[in-house]
Amino acid sequence: MFDKKFHRKDGPAHWAKARLTRYADDFVIQARYQGSRLKQWIEGELEGWLGLVINREKTRTFQLRDEAATLDFLGYSFRYEKDRKGRPWRYLNLFPSKKSLDKEREKIRGLTGPRQCFKPVSELVEELNEHLAGWRNYFKVGYCRREFRKVNYFVQCRMMKHLNRRSQRGYKLPKGLSVYAYLNQLGVIQL
Repeated sequence: MFDKKFHRKDGPAHWAKARLTRYADDFVIQARYQGSRLKQWIEGELEGWLGLVINREKTRTFQLRDEAATLDFLGYSFRYEKDRKGRPWRYLNLFPSKKSLDKEREKIRGLTGPRQCFKPVSELVEELNEHLAGWRNYFKVGYCRREFRKVNYFVQCRMMKHLNRRSQRGYKLPKGLSVYAYLNQLGVIQL
Protein backbone atom coordinates (compact mmCIF):
# COMPACT_ATOMS: atom_id res chain seq x y z
CA MET A 1 0.00 0.00 0.00
CA PHE A 2 2.80 2.42 0.92
CA ASP A 3 4.49 1.61 -2.39
CA LYS A 4 1.35 2.43 -4.37
CA LYS A 5 0.84 5.74 -2.57
CA PHE A 6 4.51 6.58 -3.06
CA HIS A 7 4.25 6.07 -6.84
CA ARG A 8 0.87 7.77 -7.40
CA LYS A 9 0.69 11.04 -9.35
CA ASP A 10 0.51 13.04 -6.10
CA GLY A 11 3.28 10.95 -4.44
CA PRO A 12 7.00 11.73 -4.00
CA ALA A 13 7.98 9.56 -6.94
CA HIS A 14 6.59 12.31 -9.18
CA TRP A 15 6.97 15.63 -7.34
CA ALA A 16 10.36 14.82 -5.71
CA LYS A 17 11.66 12.44 -8.39
CA ALA A 18 12.32 10.00 -5.54
CA ARG A 19 12.92 6.26 -5.81
CA LEU A 20 11.85 3.66 -3.29
CA THR A 21 13.85 0.48 -2.72
CA ARG A 22 12.13 -1.85 -0.31
CA TYR A 23 12.63 -5.33 1.08
CA ALA A 24 10.04 -6.50 3.64
CA ASP A 25 9.91 -3.75 6.28
CA ASP A 26 13.26 -2.13 5.37
CA PHE A 27 13.42 0.53 2.71
CA VAL A 28 15.66 3.23 1.27
CA ILE A 29 14.37 6.35 -0.46
CA GLN A 30 16.70 8.01 -2.92
CA ALA A 31 16.11 11.60 -3.96
CA ARG A 32 18.28 14.37 -5.35
CA TYR A 33 16.74 16.95 -3.05
CA GLN A 34 15.78 15.78 0.41
CA GLY A 35 13.54 18.52 1.66
CA SER A 36 11.24 18.79 4.63
CA ARG A 37 8.20 18.13 2.41
CA LEU A 38 9.51 14.67 1.50
CA LYS A 39 10.39 13.86 5.11
CA GLN A 40 6.99 15.04 6.38
CA TRP A 41 5.16 13.02 3.72
CA ILE A 42 7.04 9.82 4.62
CA GLU A 43 6.58 10.28 8.38
CA GLY A 44 2.93 11.22 7.94
CA GLU A 45 2.17 8.16 5.83
CA LEU A 46 4.04 5.68 8.00
CA GLU A 47 3.03 6.97 11.42
CA GLY A 48 -0.32 8.55 10.61
CA TRP A 49 -1.88 6.48 7.85
CA LEU A 50 -0.27 3.07 8.58
CA GLY A 51 0.09 3.54 12.35
CA LEU A 52 3.71 2.34 12.40
CA VAL A 53 6.47 3.59 14.69
CA ILE A 54 9.61 4.79 12.93
CA ASN A 55 12.87 3.62 14.51
CA ARG A 56 14.65 6.98 14.86
CA GLU A 57 18.01 5.33 15.61
CA LYS A 58 18.10 3.54 12.26
CA THR A 59 16.46 6.35 10.28
CA ARG A 60 18.74 8.99 8.81
CA THR A 61 19.12 11.38 5.92
CA PHE A 62 22.49 11.88 4.29
CA GLN A 63 24.34 12.54 1.05
CA LEU A 64 25.94 9.31 -0.15
CA ARG A 65 28.50 11.27 -2.17
CA ASP A 66 29.89 12.87 1.00
CA GLU A 67 33.30 11.67 2.15
CA ALA A 68 33.01 8.58 4.40
CA ALA A 69 29.19 8.36 4.04
CA THR A 70 28.14 4.72 4.06
CA LEU A 71 24.72 3.13 3.65
CA ASP A 72 24.16 -0.36 5.10
CA PHE A 73 21.21 -2.17 3.54
CA LEU A 74 20.43 -5.91 3.26
CA GLY A 75 23.89 -6.91 4.49
CA TYR A 76 25.76 -4.70 2.03
CA SER A 77 27.58 -1.43 2.61
CA PHE A 78 27.30 1.16 -0.17
CA ARG A 79 30.01 3.82 -0.31
CA TYR A 80 31.67 6.08 -2.86
CA GLU A 81 35.40 5.29 -3.05
CA LYS A 82 38.38 6.70 -4.90
CA ASP A 83 39.21 5.19 -8.26
CA ARG A 84 41.65 2.29 -7.81
CA LYS A 85 43.76 3.42 -10.74
CA GLY A 86 44.35 6.92 -9.35
CA ARG A 87 41.99 8.73 -11.70
CA PRO A 88 40.24 11.81 -10.33
CA TRP A 89 36.73 10.35 -10.03
CA ARG A 90 34.99 8.12 -7.48
CA TYR A 91 32.72 5.14 -7.99
CA LEU A 92 29.92 3.57 -5.96
CA ASN A 93 31.20 0.40 -4.34
CA LEU A 94 29.19 -2.25 -2.55
CA PHE A 95 30.65 -4.89 -0.26
CA PRO A 96 29.61 -6.95 2.79
CA SER A 97 28.91 -4.73 5.79
CA LYS A 98 30.78 -4.99 9.09
CA LYS A 99 27.69 -6.54 10.68
CA SER A 100 27.55 -9.18 7.92
CA LEU A 101 31.23 -10.02 8.43
CA ASP A 102 30.68 -10.36 12.18
CA LYS A 103 27.71 -12.69 11.59
CA GLU A 104 29.79 -14.74 9.13
CA ARG A 105 32.62 -15.13 11.64
CA GLU A 106 30.12 -16.25 14.26
CA LYS A 107 28.65 -18.83 11.86
CA ILE A 108 32.14 -20.16 11.01
CA ARG A 109 32.92 -20.40 14.74
CA GLY A 110 29.81 -22.52 15.14
CA LEU A 111 30.73 -24.77 12.22
CA THR A 112 34.31 -25.32 13.48
CA GLY A 113 33.73 -25.12 17.24
CA PRO A 114 34.41 -27.69 19.97
CA ARG A 115 31.00 -29.30 19.50
CA GLN A 116 32.00 -30.36 15.98
CA CYS A 117 35.01 -32.51 17.02
CA PHE A 118 33.03 -35.74 16.60
CA LYS A 119 32.49 -35.15 12.86
CA PRO A 120 34.86 -36.57 10.29
CA VAL A 121 36.95 -33.81 8.70
CA SER A 122 35.52 -34.54 5.24
CA GLU A 123 31.96 -34.02 6.53
CA LEU A 124 32.95 -30.81 8.32
CA VAL A 125 34.65 -29.49 5.16
CA GLU A 126 31.56 -30.32 3.12
CA GLU A 127 29.28 -28.37 5.49
CA LEU A 128 31.73 -25.47 5.64
CA ASN A 129 32.04 -25.36 1.84
CA GLU A 130 28.27 -25.38 1.39
CA HIS A 131 27.93 -22.43 3.75
CA LEU A 132 30.86 -20.49 2.24
CA ALA A 133 29.56 -21.01 -1.31
CA GLY A 134 26.15 -19.63 -0.35
CA TRP A 135 27.69 -16.62 1.39
CA ARG A 136 29.98 -15.96 -1.58
CA ASN A 137 27.09 -16.16 -4.05
CA TYR A 138 25.10 -13.59 -2.09
CA PHE A 139 27.99 -11.15 -1.71
CA LYS A 140 29.79 -11.61 -5.04
CA VAL A 141 28.31 -8.40 -6.45
CA GLY A 142 30.62 -5.40 -6.20
CA TYR A 143 34.25 -5.32 -5.17
CA CYS A 144 34.49 -7.73 -2.21
CA ARG A 145 38.12 -8.84 -2.45
CA ARG A 146 39.18 -7.31 0.89
CA GLU A 147 36.27 -8.84 2.78
CA PHE A 148 36.67 -12.23 1.08
CA ARG A 149 40.36 -12.28 2.07
CA LYS A 150 39.42 -11.58 5.68
CA VAL A 151 36.94 -14.46 5.67
CA ASN A 152 39.45 -16.80 3.99
CA TYR A 153 42.06 -16.01 6.64
CA PHE A 154 39.51 -16.51 9.41
CA VAL A 155 38.52 -19.91 7.95
CA GLN A 156 42.20 -20.95 7.84
CA CYS A 157 42.71 -19.99 11.49
CA ARG A 158 39.52 -21.73 12.62
CA MET A 159 40.28 -24.91 10.67
CA MET A 160 43.78 -25.13 12.16
CA LYS A 161 42.36 -24.53 15.63
CA HIS A 162 39.76 -27.23 14.96
CA LEU A 163 42.41 -29.75 13.79
CA ASN A 164 44.56 -28.99 16.86
CA ARG A 165 41.57 -29.49 19.15
CA ARG A 166 40.92 -32.93 17.65
CA SER A 167 44.48 -34.11 18.26
CA GLN A 168 45.85 -34.83 21.75
CA ARG A 169 49.40 -33.83 20.86
CA GLY A 170 48.68 -30.87 18.61
CA TYR A 171 48.17 -31.20 14.91
CA LYS A 172 51.20 -31.12 12.61
CA LEU A 173 50.90 -30.27 8.96
CA PRO A 174 52.38 -32.73 6.47
CA LYS A 175 55.98 -31.84 5.63
CA GLY A 176 56.42 -29.29 2.89
CA LEU A 177 52.82 -28.04 2.90
CA SER A 178 51.63 -24.60 3.95
CA VAL A 179 48.33 -24.14 5.77
CA TYR A 180 46.81 -22.79 2.53
CA ALA A 181 48.00 -25.79 0.48
CA TYR A 182 46.89 -28.30 3.11
CA LEU A 183 43.40 -26.82 3.42
CA ASN A 184 43.15 -26.85 -0.39
CA GLN A 185 44.12 -30.51 -0.27
CA LEU A 186 41.33 -31.13 2.28
CA GLY A 187 38.94 -29.40 -0.15
CA VAL A 188 38.18 -26.15 1.74
CA ILE A 189 37.08 -23.60 -0.86
CA GLN A 190 38.49 -20.07 -1.07
CA LEU A 191 36.20 -17.11 -1.58
